[in-house]
Amino acid sequence: MKFAWWKLISIVSLLYVSVAGFMVKVPNPPGVPLQQSIRNLFFHVPMWFGMMILFIVSVVYAIKYLKAPTPKNDFYSTEFARTGIVFGILGLITGAIWANYQWGKPWSGDPKQNGAAIALLIYMAYFVLRGSFTDDDKRARIGAVYNIFAFFMLFPTLWILPRLAESLHPGGLGSEGNPGLNPKDSNVNMKLVFWPAVLGWTLLGVWITTLRIRLQLLKEKKYHV
Repeated sequence: MKFAWWKLISIVSLLYVSVAGFMVKVPNPPGVPLQQSIRNLFFHVPMWFGMMILFIVSVVYAIKYLKAPTPKNDFYSTEFARTGIVFGILGLITGAIWANYQWGKPWSGDPKQNGAAIALLIYMAYFVLRGSFTDDDKRARIGAVYNIFAFFMLFPTLWILPRLAESLHPGGLGSEGNPGLNPKDSNVNMKLVFWPAVLGWTLLGVWITTLRIRLQLLKEKKYHV
């Protein structure tokens, strides 16, 4: 079996992050009691980066399907969205763990937490919608249209509306001075771990997705034999 170079980069990056992420010296800004919880920066934020990249690839293939309706384009669009949801759920879980230490409870109804949950529910509805159709062509075509809608709903739910409301989360109107994972709290050493984490988690998501796509293509080939 051919082993691509990017898979090796994913493994090395995540091994490096798993070790360096717990050993690198982290800052402790005065008046901002981050302490060791800032290490969540190496896991929570890169998973959201990976989620967004996977969703971008998914919507690109959704558009490609509408232009060229082939099963391959549908498989790519569906599986990248599926893995993106998994990364989004992991992002919510790691964020809740961090919030439990910094805000006193894992879920406080913060606008960014609610927005992230709504965004993921919209994407989960994508698979519910697909499952409601028995005709493959109709499922793929309507699913592709909904995928585009779900992607553009990420912007108000994750980036626009939460920033307009009072929020404990970094980036909100009320986030100034609150403990958060922001560039002011990081240093060069942390960035040397953070960016490999983004690369490693993203490539892992692509790896998982390609395996699922290969499985779907094999099923499709077997079905038409």
